[in-house]
Amino acid sequence: MDASDTRADAQIALWNGPAADGWVQAQPLLDALFAPFSERLVEVARTRSARSVIDIGCGTGATTLALAEALGSGAHCIGVDVSAPMIAAARARALASASAAHFVCADAARHAFAPGAADLIVSRFGVMFFERPVDAFAHLRAALRSDGALHAIAWRGTDENTFMTTAERAAAPLLPDLPARRPGAPGQFAFADRTLVREVLARSGWRDIDIHPLDIECALPAVELERYFTLLGPVGVALQQADADTRARVIEALHGAFRPYLAGGAVRFTAACWMVSARA
Repeated sequence: MDASDTRADAQIALWNGPAADGWVQAQPLLDALFAPFSERLVEVARTRSARSVIDIGCGTGATTLALAEALGSGAHCIGVDVSAPMIAAARARALASASAAHFVCADAARHAFAPGAADLIVSRFGVMFFERPVDAFAHLRAALRSDGALHAIAWRGTDENTFMTTAERAAAPLLPDLPARRPGAPGQFAFADRTLVREVLARSGWRDIDIHPLDIECALPAVELERYFTLLGPVGVALQQADADTRARVIEALHGAFRPYLAGGAVRFTAACWMVSARA
C-alpha cells in the first residue's frame, strides 16, 4: 500500500467515525442550510431530462432524494458515499418517504459502476476529497454515456469563505491539537484553485470544461448556531473528546467569534463556490 492509499483510508476512517456522527445529527440543519445548492443540481437534471444520475459524496442523501422526487417514475438515482453512518441515514430517509433513490456505501473513486450507464453525475461538496483526483475523475467518466455530463459544486478558497473557518480560528488557542489544513490536500477547500480543477478534469479526459463562480446567500436560525459549531468540522470532532471545562470555554469563544454573522435572529453568510461542469 502506498502513501496515497494510506491517506485515502484515513479519509474513509474519518467519515466513518466522529465526523460522520456529527453530520448525521445535524442532518435537518444541513438540509435546510444547503438546500439552494441541491436545487441548482436538481434544475440541471431537469434541464437535461436526466434518467440515470449518480450523486457523488451524497452524505445523508438530501440531493439524491430531491433528484429522485423531481425526476419521477423510471428515473434511476444513486447516491454514493464512503460513510456508512450517513448512508444508513440516507437509506432510512428513502424508506420513510417511499423514495426510489438508491444508496451505496463505497469509495466513488474505486466503486464498480456499470460502464456507460449514467447520463449525469452530480455532487454537492463531495468531489474535493479524492486522494488521486485525476484517476478518480477518469473512473467517474467511464460510468457515463458518451454524451453524459458532470455538474459539481465545490468550495472556493478560505479567503472567500471566512465563515467556514471561523470555528477553527477561534478555538485554536483552546484546542491546540486541531488538525492543520494542508494546502492542496484532499478536503473542503481542495478545489479552491480553478486552474487546478480545470487541469484535473482535462487530464482525466473530460471535455467542454466550464468552471464559474457560484455565490449563494445562506442562513440558519440563530438558535441553531451552537448545534452547528459543536457538531461539525474539526472543532465539532474535537469537542466530542474535550472535557466539560474546555468544551464550555470553546463554546463561549465561538459564540463571540460568530457574532458578526448574526442579524435578525439568523446567522447569515455568503458561500463562495465553483459550479463545475464538463462532458464525458
